[in-house]
Amino acid sequence: MSTGSDSRVSTMERPPSPTTGLGAGKRRPGERVILTLMQVAAGVSILTTVGIVAVLFVDASAFFREPGVSFVDFMTDTAWRPFVEPTSDLFRIGVLPLLNGTLLVTFIAMVVAIPLGLMTAIYLSEYAASKVRKTLKPVLELLAGIPTVVLGYFALTFMTPLLRVLFGTGTVSIFNAASAGIVTGIMIVPTIASLSEDAMSAVPQSLREGAYGLGSAKRHVALRVVLPAALSGIVAAVILGFSRAIGETMIVAIAAGGLPTMTANPFDQIQTMTAYIVQAVRGEAPRGSVTYQSIFAIGAMLFLLTFSLNIAAQRFVRRFREVY
Repeated sequence: MSTGSDSRVSTMERPPSPTTGLGAGKRRPGERVILTLMQVAAGVSILTTVGIVAVLFVDASAFFREPGVSFVDFMTDTAWRPFVEPTSDLFRIGVLPLLNGTLLVTFIAMVVAIPLGLMTAIYLSEYAASKVRKTLKPVLELLAGIPTVVLGYFALTFMTPLLRVLFGTGTVSIFNAASAGIVTGIMIVPTIASLSEDAMSAVPQSLREGAYGLGSAKRHVALRVVLPAALSGIVAAVILGFSRAIGETMIVAIAAGGLPTMTANPFDQIQTMTAYIVQAVRGEAPRGSVTYQSIFAIGAMLFLLTFSLNIAAQRFVRRFREVY
């Protein structure tokens, strides 16, 4: 009697055979179509990316084959005047002023965005009630959808006059790096805050409870337990915000100006790499001219800069990632 019962139980608990399971046999026609569409979509994405990079670097290499253009001068010269004739003594193609302006605006943006983003993330993750979090986080993410043209005019018509009132009209230029950098930082706060909050919310509750059990205050738990545990995700969020600040176009094109200068003064007019691309395209540079080819050289420089940042971020995340 018990033998028959045991056999029925063992039969019910036995996992299904590979030949009789749900995934057995040939895929249904609908599944094959969906799988094919997904493979095509993945292939198109890869080919599009490869094509963009190939066109970018092919046209960038054509710039360095132009008469009077030298890669050494491009990387070391401190003046940028590609609009004049290459045979003129005024012709200069040093990318350092554009790189200086880009890094200056990005630095100001990160000084604004990192503290605001992290404090917002800590509040949402550790202090805000559930209802408050569910309300504030979608609103915060909606702020990332504000058009950058609107933010650019906000920087020009509100932030710049405010800075000129605070520091003097003789100190702050109408077009300056400070207003563009501050508003760019405001733009990337939602990115850093949202991704950092996701990383902090993924920290197991048991770590918090253990710290509370040892008598830690909430601020100690947030800063000394949760923050280090979510460090890899936070760094990834910061690097993403950094890359977005470097690639920002309309804010710097409107508020920072169009004068490539080597300066560390945030109240001076500068020009970034993206703003130069806008200026060159707006000037309708003839195809094949030095000015036209310089657009791709600057684009390639910008691509290598952001690509290097992403590689560094991936390595950091893989090395310091905490798995729970």
